[in-house]
Amino acid sequence: MKVNILCIGDIVGRPGRHVLSQRLAQLVKERSVDCVIANAENAAGGSGLTPQIYDKLLKYGVNLITLGDHTYRKREIIPILESSDNIVRPANLSPGAAGKDYALFQTSKSVTIAVVALIGRIFMKPTDCPYSKIDSLLPRIKQQADIVFIDMHAEASSEKVAMGYYLDGKVSCVFGTHTHIVTADERILPNGTAYITDIGMTGAHDSVLGRRTESVIKAFRTQMPFPFEIATGDVRISGILVTVDSHSQKAESVERIQICDESQDNTGYDSDDGRPEPANGFS
Repeated sequence: MKVNILCIGDIVGRPGRHVLSQRLAQLVKERSVDCVIANAENAAGGSGLTPQIYDKLLKYGVNLITLGDHTYRKREIIPILESSDNIVRPANLSPGAAGKDYALFQTSKSVTIAVVALIGRIFMKPTDCPYSKIDSLLPRIKQQADIVFIDMHAEASSEKVAMGYYLDGKVSCVFGTHTHIVTADERILPNGTAYITDIGMTGAHDSVLGRRTESVIKAFRTQMPFPFEIATGDVRISGILVTVDSHSQKAESVERIQICDESQDNTGYDSDDGRPEPANGFS
């Protein structure tokens, strides 16, 4: 059976949420999407996730949510991480870290999708070995899921590429997040795993990684702190659409997706609550 899985890149602030509210349902219908996976670690003001925004993402049509190095930036999400089965923090954090190692979603085709988030170790805070962690998880996950996707949340492209080859043939897809810049290297690896180094950012592309360019440039030029406001121009959904054969668990195709927010007016407001987006730290 063919299963279509949409992976959405880092949702940045209210503009990213707004474009999902406006365009995701239509995209799911037009492309016959069976499951939507979204990285939401930057969804709340550009850093972290709140319970209210978590609920909104599910309402918009997201089925599985992954997080990264900003998992605990909004501490109020911790009860959701501990109780919900559709959201994951990086699995290779400390065993004592709040949250689940993997999340599951059963499609209308009765095919169960699992997602695991792993976090890189180059230019990132210290974490446990992602290779050892995924090796320990896969036997248990495959008893519960037909298809496994991996969100490799890492700064270094070499770490993402290496993980793709390491898991080739063991999972259906390895997609990279965190750097917010979509790469053009999507492909099916030799043993049937779909791979891309980074699926990009869902937010304002007239920006520096979703933040207003003026503030970021000032910070780089002066080495002084500036509030990094969320940008609002050229808002897009960025991600990939992967078709997997549920029987072989091999990917048959992987396609980059870019959807523009045709409703944007560049005011910094959206339908969520009508308030301007607050500034937050750089992600």
